Amino acid sequence: MAEGMGGQILVEGLHGKGAHVEPVACVEDVSPELAGRKNASFPHSIWQILWHMNYWMDYELRRIREERPVYPAHASESWPGDSARPNEEEWGETVGRFSTLIEGLAVLAGSPQELLLRQVSGAHPSHAQQSSSVLALLWQIAAHNSYHIGQIALLRRAFGSWPPRRGGDTW
Repeated sequence: MAEGMGGQILVEGLHGKGAHVEPVACVEDVSPELAGRKNASFPHSIWQILWHMNYWMDYELRRIREERPVYPAHASESWPGDSARPNEEEWGETVGRFSTLIEGLAVLAGSPQELLLRQVSGAHPSHAQQSSSVLALLWQIAAHNSYHIGQIALLRRAFGSWPPRRGGDTW
């Protein structure tokens, strides 16, 4: 990727370098019990947040591949049910999928400039006035992930499960 495109910074954002915790490290050592635990003052569990992140990463990758996925009619479609708690297999699959999606995005971020600048069709009538390049979508995904990984980090702190096994800021 051309240096002017911010490739290394984007890859580092996806992998959590610098000021960001490594996203996979933030969830890989969480037990299914902790992943499904709710905090009374927060609407989602760690598992629900990660499921939501996977939903949107997969959705945007499908758009980039020109598969034209259907835009959800309601935000609730991008979240698992409120009472849902993962069992060990579901949690393992969710974390594995997350890791795979992050890797796929990082590889895509290293694509030639022609691909990164390619326009991606809007997925919803409200997007008709906007066009997004592959690169813009990758940056949006990185920002969305950063936001939600921060929520997961705060939940882990609230539950007394911070830092992750591979480390994270404790101050």
